[in-house]
Amino acid sequence: MEDAQIDAMSKLLKSMSHPIRLKILCLLRNEEMSVGNIREEVKTTNANVSQHLNILRSQGIIDYRKDANFIYNRIQDPRIIELMEKMQKLFCPSTE
Repeated sequence: MEDAQIDAMSKLLKSMSHPIRLKILCLLRNEEMSVGNIREEVKTTNANVSQHLNILRSQGIIDYRKDANFIYNRIQDPRIIELMEKMQKLFCPSTE
């Protein structure tokens, strides 16, 4: 593996490693969700959710679409979905 690839993977994993961001990714694994719905699930403020979503967006992990006054978020890279599924199988076998 090249150093540039290792650096890119390290940045990606660092972006995903926060507990709230991991929970957001688990929620988005199967469906897109509005900021309000994400906030309800992770039980924090809109500002905090937005901050975490911005970090995930800056790494190209998630994308969003606007519909009227709502912003819907989704995982844009299918490799992230695959990674989340693998992590669930390895670390949470009872939830399958």
